[in-house]
Amino acid sequence: MEMDQKFFLGIILAVVIVFAASAIFINLQKNAPDTAEEDTLYQVSTIDALMLGVFDGVQPVAELKKYGDFGIGTFDALDGEMIVLDGIVYQAKADGHIYTVDDNEMTPFATVTHFTRDHTATTGAPMNFSIFSSEMEKQLPTGNMIYAVRMHGTFPIMKVRAISAQKKPYPTLSEAAKNQSIYTYSDTTGTIVGFYTPVFFKSVNVPGYHLHYLSDDHATGGHILDLTVPVGTTIEYDITPRFSMALPTSGDFTGIDLSKDLSGDLAKVEK
Repeated sequence: MEMDQKFFLGIILAVVIVFAASAIFINLQKNAPDTAEEDTLYQVSTIDALMLGVFDGVQPVAELKKYGDFGIGTFDALDGEMIVLDGIVYQAKADGHIYTVDDNEMTPFATVTHFTRDHTATTGAPMNFSIFSSEMEKQLPTGNMIYAVRMHGTFPIMKVRAISAQKKPYPTLSEAAKNQSIYTYSDTTGTIVGFYTPVFFKSVNVPGYHLHYLSDDHATGGHILDLTVPVGTTIEYDITPRFSMALPTSGDFTGIDLSKDLSGDLAKVEK
């Protein structure tokens, strides 16, 4: 009888150990980072929809932050420029000031990811935006990949813009940009946040480099129109091979004609 009791106790103990180990494994799996999600560019709507005046916010910032701690975009009614850095969402408004954004603010267009450095490059000479875009593209492992782009430094010239909130009926982005606020700063220290997307992303995102700026003191920033990148500046890249998009299911997006080639207009707006 004593042997039987020991046998059954041994079985019970073994079962308990197996269940405990399974629970620990499941918990670790839940807490482990999803590699696929970490390497994904998450985007709300398309750049061509924004070009055509689809400015109503369709996703709250709280939801956007679930998909990334780094990125750029804009806000409901095209009210300023979005900079997402270290998980905090900032708004560079047309008044020239930077604001921290509440989770309930809405965005009509944004791109975010979880930034992890995979590749670096260093500038060999001072460069303006045009030269930087062409020269640093040559240093990428391939031009057919999405990259999150980050660099920190003191920039001799930083020219940025922000567009004020628009009223309905909304104009196109080209029309709205005619009244944009432009600020030029000298010897400003801060972080450049943005993305490089391949040419085949035309109509979906901005092909090439699309960059925003936030100063270290959070006093200045916006969409970069031009800049001077000093010699010896390190550019950090996060290679991002996966792409996920959330499209608006109602509103102006559902009725606009997205068949036209807007690349010419986009190039003018971006620079």
